[in-house]
Amino acid sequence: MTVPPEGLPLAAEFPDATREQWQRLVEGVLHKSGLTQNVEGALAEEALSTDVEDGLRVRPLYTAEDSAADPGYPGFPPFVRGGRPQGSAVAGWDVRQLHGVPDPERAAEAVLADLENGVSSLWLTVGEAGLPIAALPQVLRGVYLDLAPVVLDAGPEFTAAAEQLFAVYAERQVPAEAAAGNLGADPLGLLARTGRESDTAAQLADAAALAARCHREFPAVRALTVDALPYHDAGASTAQELGCSLATGVAYLRELTAAGLNVDAAAGQLEFRYAATADQFLTIAKLRAARRLWARVAQVSGVAPGAAAQRQHAVTSSVMMTERDPWVNMLRTTVACLAAGLGGADAVTVLPFDAAFGLPDAFARRVARNTQAILLEESHLARVIDPAGGSWYVEQLTDELAQAAWAWFQEIERAGGQQAALGSGLVGERIAATWAQRSQDLAHRREPITGVSEFPNLAELPVVRDPAPAPLTGGLPRVRRSQAFEALRTRSDAHLTEAGERPRLFLAALGPAAVHTGRSSFAANLFQAGGIETVLGQADDAKALAEAFAASGATVACLCSSDKLYAEHAEAAAAALKAAGARRVLLAGRPGGEQRENYQQAGVDGFVFAGCDAVAVLTSVLDEIGTL
Repeated sequence: MTVPPEGLPLAAEFPDATREQWQRLVEGVLHKSGLTQNVEGALAEEALSTDVEDGLRVRPLYTAEDSAADPGYPGFPPFVRGGRPQGSAVAGWDVRQLHGVPDPERAAEAVLADLENGVSSLWLTVGEAGLPIAALPQVLRGVYLDLAPVVLDAGPEFTAAAEQLFAVYAERQVPAEAAAGNLGADPLGLLARTGRESDTAAQLADAAALAARCHREFPAVRALTVDALPYHDAGASTAQELGCSLATGVAYLRELTAAGLNVDAAAGQLEFRYAATADQFLTIAKLRAARRLWARVAQVSGVAPGAAAQRQHAVTSSVMMTERDPWVNMLRTTVACLAAGLGGADAVTVLPFDAAFGLPDAFARRVARNTQAILLEESHLARVIDPAGGSWYVEQLTDELAQAAWAWFQEIERAGGQQAALGSGLVGERIAATWAQRSQDLAHRREPITGVSEFPNLAELPVVRDPAPAPLTGGLPRVRRSQAFEALRTRSDAHLTEAGERPRLFLAALGPAAVHTGRSSFAANLFQAGGIETVLGQADDAKALAEAFAASGATVACLCSSDKLYAEHAEAAAAALKAAGARRVLLAGRPGGEQRENYQQAGVDGFVFAGCDAVAVLTSVLDEIGTL
């Protein structure tokens, strides 16, 4: 076959489709569904749009008509497409593993195991929340420090940890130009974590002194980390995380230039750390928007284009990690790692699947590093420069997210900067409001959590790990998406220990399986998310249901059937269940108006349905059963 010079036009024989044609097709689907009426044209498209955080709205279709700011070229301002022209195509991104085992000997073994099996840099938690600072020589004794960069996270002890690392370099005769990594000084991140503002001024001065020393003596070592994780871990939205990091970076630029560094050198002392979540497109857009935002700050600050690229370290989110069914965390971190790589992160850390409840074991660390190995070596994700570039959806989302983050950054600056905004409570209050709204979405299961709020496994065996050192506290809180449901499961566990069985609820199924299965399956999934064991009893009349309930040993019942059978039997069934000793009777469904009132008068105490407040319902049922 001869291919014409202009290429092979695969769609040449088909007319161009228009947006209006697509909208008409959407109209037909919506009308057939019965969910919407009289929805036409752009309104049909709008009906399929989804509101997400920060006032952003995701549409079902993006085309070339959806304009966004010019992303430029990889390695050039505004660095949306990456901080380096070659991206990660030459050597992949930096695979960085976190270590915080307090025992130096165990830590040293884990460090070498990681480096021998694919990890390219080390992130060490030292000080009161991790390894003893004095143990750094022991932990690093087998590490080729001219090949493996070392990143420290020492909290308020960052100066002492840096001096110890410098001493190791000297003792091991590592050439100054070969030493690489980050000393982890982050006074404003510490303020966010601990709330101790009295220490911040001295810490800023110490951080500036370290930056000056690194600039003079260790050209590949950065002194400061702009850590956005304290805000993400407190429940911040993506734009809030970006805005706080931007305000922190600006504060550090001011501090370092005031201490005598030129603006290019000051910018070169910063590395930014962001959370990567299982929302892959939002994570990709976050990292791209972060580079664009910092490029704008650098431009206004007079940073030369060659020094203006943001150095990024992406860490899989601890907020999304669960204690229950923790094996699902492997899937979450895989998606998050993929998004971080596609988003252009320079370094990526995958948290082990068991990180939510203790110190990871060797198996968990192995899975974490192999997650990155598979994406790099088998999936070849790093071989394409900016693979998300050109996606109308990603480009538009990046643009909208950058604008929302810039607005929040400007609000912080108007409040006096990041330190003042933290001290006044502005940052904490705004993040708390965001988390409160998200908590409602989680409670109503509008944001499902697989293995916890959806498809729980009450028979799962607990995963036991050694306890991790207590993290720094006193400032912004640390939250997890699953915490409300896991608290209910903990109540169920306590009841199991005390009574020898889990809290039990009777599913009173009216009619044949074809009629009740949909709602009985929904109800079983809902109640098991709170640690409540369900017992299914099926009958065709109220009397038989009441007898099955009495034999079940349960004290709470939930009616499950079709709306038609509810209209015929629900009132009698509710009354019979109450007469048989049910303390509470629920109904799976959402009747309205007069029908709802009739059911309530007959003894129905509440209703469960898709979108109900699951946490409130489960809490009330556990209270009724009398769990601890």
